[in-house]
Amino acid sequence: MPLLTPTAQRLARALDGSVLIEEIEAYLASLPAPARTLPPYVCPLGSTVQPWNAGHPLPRPTLLDRLIRRPARPVPVTTADHLRLTSRYLADAGWLQGAMWDDAGRVCLLGAQAAVLAHGYGTATTVQTARTQVMEVLHATGRPATSPDEYNDRPTTRQADIHHLLDRAAARALSLHL
Repeated sequence: MPLLTPTAQRLARALDGSVLIEEIEAYLASLPAPARTLPPYVCPLGSTVQPWNAGHPLPRPTLLDRLIRRPARPVPVTTADHLRLTSRYLADAGWLQGAMWDDAGRVCLLGAQAAVLAHGYGTATTVQTARTQVMEVLHATGRPATSPDEYNDRPTTRQADIHHLLDRAAARALSLHL
């Protein structure tokens, strides 16, 4: 292979475009780096994503709880708050029919109420009062059911129906000061 003179080498690189690429890269490297400002994150739904229990304090063990090694006392919540938390938990974990929960973490209506209670929000009495309010709304809206769980597992029930039911039951509980 014959050795090319510098002029011939430059001409060969110009023909394949590498000289132009080198000139563009040199020009871009000489430019100052742009000041990059990051815009604030905006959720596509119009608000930032928050945990399901946002606005409610976490259950915290007291000194006595730690000394005698008992779980923290539950955070007191109203029946309306319990129903709203249940709806938010369902939206966060995912909805399920036919079982209380599955391996993916999805839950049914009863599973969501149990999870809210297990996370330390309310008492068993709060859950029972909430279930009574759900039954009252089901019967008042012409959807009689033997239990909220039976309504949850109906083939015609959708996740939106459950959220709407919980919202109406929360509004009823709020109006009754429960």
